[in-house]
Amino acid sequence: TMEEEHEQELPQNVADLAQATVPSAIRGIRACKRCGILKTLDQFVDDGCENCPFLEMVDDPEKVNACTTAFYEGQTAVMDPRESWVAKWLRVDNYLPGCYAITVTGQFDKEIEEELENRGCRWRCRPSA
Repeated sequence: TMEEEHEQELPQNVADLAQATVPSAIRGIRACKRCGILKTLDQFVDDGCENCPFLEMVDDPEKVNACTTAFYEGQTAVMDPRESWVAKWLRVDNYLPGCYAITVTGQFDKEIEEELENRGCRWRCRPSA
């Protein structure tokens, strides 16, 4: 059908933007300690982190609390990470579109770091201010 043809023609960055998650509330926003994406606690529990699925936060509020933080400064909406100088400056140019913290405070617990290292995941937390 014409609609299917049109869907297949979408550039990847437009398709990514269509899937972007933004915080669904103003209060209770948390930042992923690894990539800095901003979402509510419930959004992290429901969907995890789209940039860091190996953190396995879906349906695990305890893991969400360990892998995200309420302590961050500033925020920016990144629509086209590959073309955005802000995304490059924040080092999120390889991530999906969304709202990101400018700086994130907090590191993973040692157990989480070790678990990720054992699984061969790159987990370095975002540099803080």
